[in-house]
Amino acid sequence: MKSILAFVSLACAVAAIPAQSPLLVNEPIDADFHVDGFDIDLSSRRLVQMEGQPPVWMTELDKIETKAQGLKFFDITDAPDLGSSARLRVQQSFPTPNATEQVKGVLKTLSTDGPIENLEKFSSFRTRYYRSDTGRQSQQWLASKISKITEASAPESLQNLITQTEFSHSWGQNSIIVRINGSAPVDEGIVIISAHQDSTNMWPFLPAPGADDDGSGTVTILEAYRALITSDFRPVQHVEFHWYSAEEGGLLGSQAVAKDYEARSANVIAQSQFDMTAWVKRGTKEEVGIITDYVDSGLTDFNKKLVDSYLEIPYVETKCGYACSDHASWGKAGYPSSFTIESTFENSNKNIHSANDRIDVSDEFSFTHMLEFSKLAVAFAIELGGWTKSD
Repeated sequence: MKSILAFVSLACAVAAIPAQSPLLVNEPIDADFHVDGFDIDLSSRRLVQMEGQPPVWMTELDKIETKAQGLKFFDITDAPDLGSSARLRVQQSFPTPNATEQVKGVLKTLSTDGPIENLEKFSSFRTRYYRSDTGRQSQQWLASKISKITEASAPESLQNLITQTEFSHSWGQNSIIVRINGSAPVDEGIVIISAHQDSTNMWPFLPAPGADDDGSGTVTILEAYRALITSDFRPVQHVEFHWYSAEEGGLLGSQAVAKDYEARSANVIAQSQFDMTAWVKRGTKEEVGIITDYVDSGLTDFNKKLVDSYLEIPYVETKCGYACSDHASWGKAGYPSSFTIESTFENSNKNIHSANDRIDVSDEFSFTHMLEFSKLAVAFAIELGGWTKSD
């Protein structure tokens, strides 16, 4: 126990653990180990599923160590049966992008001003870890910010079609769901654009500003939402923006939401995840990383067409592995899901999960690069939100 406290004190003094460093835990931690501002029982048992293996029980501390080793997993404790009806879903096909005039009109209203201001605030919280006081506070700030954007940007008649709700979680940091109701019947279809709001350090009690992971995705889709409602966007399908809690804990928030939609037999047409959108590695060219593993191939091809049609930079295919972000929860539930990232996975930001995941750490952090992903989110919303079966 003393060695752990000494390690935490030392790490706080130097302000960071390198992103790839192992977790320095050399002896058992007492069950009552506690840090002010955090609600974590490191000895509590969780059911974890890794690729190609049966689920296993491990403690919260085991989960932290597993993540530090670079292993990806679902924490399925609260959603062990997610995907039980997946086999019943009909394979979805997707249209050829054809709303060019409408999309380009909205793209003209996008700006880096809002993302800069919003991310400066969002990454100023000491950590957005889902079991921390500041994690809850950051979620409350984000919910308030979304409400203010809706009130300031949407025409009054459109505001009547917008709902904002919090999807409650037992750990206190809730997921946020904003819906722009479409003109189609409620069971016609739902289009989801998402990011995760939480952050973590490799050792969760340490600072985790999470500017890129996933503050960048959070404000990227927020800017897309602002531009759409400013333009009085009236979809046919229901378009939803999701900001998930507890992605860093094993995709907990998105699993809970996907489980709820599955239980209600919600007709999710497509889901697109934005996780890390800001980094352009020095010496490389700007690209949109299109994830090709553990995604829906048809929706992924559709995203490629959107990049070709509406963005100023090309796409590049890349892979990120099993359960690497919240799209995996929707894929597990049997819904078409996709994921885009700032670059190839190999060239992505290596400062994540550390105190160095900040806006000002390097000129490789780019708000203009983020804006390309806001364009993609806008195009995704308009092209699929306006899609009817007769198209």
